[in-house]
Order: sequence, then C-alpha cells, then structure tokens
Amino acid sequence: MKKTSRRQKRLGGLLRETLAELISQKIKDPRLSLITITDVDITGDLGIAHVYFCMMDQTRVADVTKGLESAEGYLRHELKKELRLRKIPHLVFSYDRSLDYGLKIDGILDMIKGKDG
Repeated sequence: MKKTSRRQKRLGGLLRETLAELISQKIKDPRLSLITITDVDITGDLGIAHVYFCMMDQTRVADVTKGLESAEGYLRHELKKELRLRKIPHLVFSYDRSLDYGLKIDGILDMIKGKDG
C-alpha cells in the first residue's frame, strides 16, 4: 500500500471542499442535485484526482457519473481560478459505496436487536 504524502492529503481536502461548493452552487445540471463529495484521493504525481461521491438514490448513479464527467472541463477550469494551482489534476469520478455498506450493517444490527429484545 502506497503512503499518501501530507501534500496529497491537504490538496485532496481542498479539492473536496471546493468541488462540493462548485457542484452545489455553480453547476445547473439537474443530474447533480443532492450529491455529496465524500473524498478525493490524489495520485503521487498529482496528475489524477479520484473523486468519490454518494447520494441517497442509488438508481441514479450512472446518470450522476455521466453528469460529473461532462462537467469535468468546467470544474477543472473553476478549480484553476479558485485555487491558483499550476497544474489541476484530471478528475475521475466514482460512486462511494461506504454509505450503502453502513446502511446494510445498521439493518443487520437492527434485525439482531429485534431478535434479542
């Protein structure tokens, strides 16, 4: 497992905050409503940023991913203006399944609690 540098972590956090703000306030694509940017992992060369998102309606994952991919150029342009970085990484969007996993575990625990109580 590769170690993440302090710079990568700091830049990832900054990108996550800025992308969340840009998506919620500046992008008018209805496909991108009600999504949350959960994490951003950046490669060691800072060339690619893996952006993870989640939402309550998992049936829309493909549409949201397409919407984010179509907005990548605009998002990179806005990130360049906002953050004043020399190089903005390419954005790769992925659905974050950790919320689904957490809800599944909660359901199992509730079921176990119901049997005991």
